[in-house]
Amino acid sequence: MLYTLLKMKRPLLPLLLFLLGVSIASALDKQPIADYHARRAALASHLDGGVAILFAAQEPALDFMPYRQDEDFYYLTGWNEPGAALLIESEVIATSDHPASKYREILFLPTRNLRLELYTGVKLDANAPGVTTSTGIDEVLPMTDLPLVLNTLARSTRHVGPVWSQHDEAATKAMLTWTAATLGSDNVADSHDVRDLTTALRIIKDAREIALLTKATDASIVAQRAMMRAVRPGASERTVAGIIIENLMAQGCERPSYAPIVGSGFQSTVLHYSDNSQTMQAGDVVVVDAAGEYSMYASDITRTLPVSGHFNARQREIYDVVLGAQRAAMAAFVAGNSKINDREHRDPDSLDTVAWNYINTHGKGLHGESLGKYWIHGLGHSVGINVHDPMVYAKPIPPGAVFTIEPGIYIPEEKIGVRIEDIYRVDENGGLIDLTAKLAHTAEEVEAAMQAKD
Repeated sequence: MLYTLLKMKRPLLPLLLFLLGVSIASALDKQPIADYHARRAALASHLDGGVAILFAAQEPALDFMPYRQDEDFYYLTGWNEPGAALLIESEVIATSDHPASKYREILFLPTRNLRLELYTGVKLDANAPGVTTSTGIDEVLPMTDLPLVLNTLARSTRHVGPVWSQHDEAATKAMLTWTAATLGSDNVADSHDVRDLTTALRIIKDAREIALLTKATDASIVAQRAMMRAVRPGASERTVAGIIIENLMAQGCERPSYAPIVGSGFQSTVLHYSDNSQTMQAGDVVVVDAAGEYSMYASDITRTLPVSGHFNARQREIYDVVLGAQRAAMAAFVAGNSKINDREHRDPDSLDTVAWNYINTHGKGLHGESLGKYWIHGLGHSVGINVHDPMVYAKPIPPGAVFTIEPGIYIPEEKIGVRIEDIYRVDENGGLIDLTAKLAHTAEEVEAAMQAKD
C-alpha cells in the first residue's frame, strides 16, 4: 500500500504527509514549556561561564520500536524529534548578531526530508510558523547554522569556558574536532561530561514528573495483575511476557521499560534471564520483572509467584525473608541521611546494609549457612526517564527522589529465586511513599491475586 501512496501525484503529498504524521508520530504527555525552560536555566547556572551542547538521538533506519529521544535532551527540551541540537550559553559576550546577556539558548533543527517523512511522519524545521512558541526555546535555527554559531562564539571570545557535552556521542566528538580545526588549534576544546551536571538535576523529580512516573507505575500494576492471572503449570514464559506487554500498551505505555524477565524454576535464580523460552512447571516459582514506560518515564516492578498457585513451605520461608528485608529497609529510611547501596563498606546509613543484615540473620541455606551469600545485587536504584536513572549513590537520598527497593535471594541448588521490587518516592517532608502499594505484596496477597477474576 505504501508503494502505491508514493506514486501519488505531488499535489496530494502535503495531505498525505499530514495524515501519516498524525498516525505515526508518538503522542507523549509533555510537561508545560516553562518546566523545561527552568531546567535549562538551572543547567546554565552551573556551566561556569561555559557552553553546553547536546544532540538529540538519531532516527533509526528501521524503526522496529518507537523513536526514543536522548534522555538528557528530552529532560531539557521535551523535544521528541531526531537530529536536533541544543546549545546553552552562560555569560554571553556581545557579538554582531547577539547582545550581551546572562543566558542564551538555541535549538537547531535539521532540514526536512520530505521523502523520508512519508515513512516516519512529518517533522518540524526552523522555518515552520510559530516554531519558537511550539518548541518553547528562545531561538530556533537550522542545523546548518550550528557551525556558524560555534565559529562566532569561539572567535569572538577567543576563550570559551568549559564545554559540556555528551561524551559518548559521535556528533559531539565531531563538533569539538571541527571547532579546534576552525580555531587553528591542535587541541580539542576542554570538554566535560554534561551528565555530571544533569545527574544532579534529574535526581529530584518535580510534581509533574511524579505524575508521569505514577501513570507508568499504575499501568505496570495493571499488567502485573494480568500476569498473575495467567501464571499456571503448562503456560509458557513467553506467553506471560506477551500478556504483560499487551496490557502495558493498552494502558497507554509506548514501550516496556526493559525486556520483560519471566524466569521459572532454575531460571528464577538467573538475575537477568530474558529468553522467556521455558514452559512453567508445577511446584516451581517464577520471578517476573516487568514494567512499562509512560511518556518517557519508566516504572520497575518485580513479583515472585508460585506456578501452582500456592507457595510450598520452603518457598514461603524464603519469600518472607525477602519481604522482611524490604520492610526493614523501608523502616530505616531517613530522607537526606539514608543511602541506597553501600553494603561493601557496611555503612550503617545504607539501606542496602540494613536489608543485608536482615537476610543474613533470618533463615538458612541447605547446609545451615546464612542466606546473605545468595543475594547477588544491590538493593535499588533511581528511576525516572531511564529505568536506571542517573544518581550519585554515595550521597544520601534527598526529598523528591524516586527509587526502588528490591532485595532478593537466589538459591540455584533449590531452584528458588525470590525478588520483590517496588518503587518509592520521597515527599517534601521526607516521608516514603510506595507507588506500588496497590499491587499484591505478601505471599497471601500474591496467591489471592492469582485466583482473582478479570
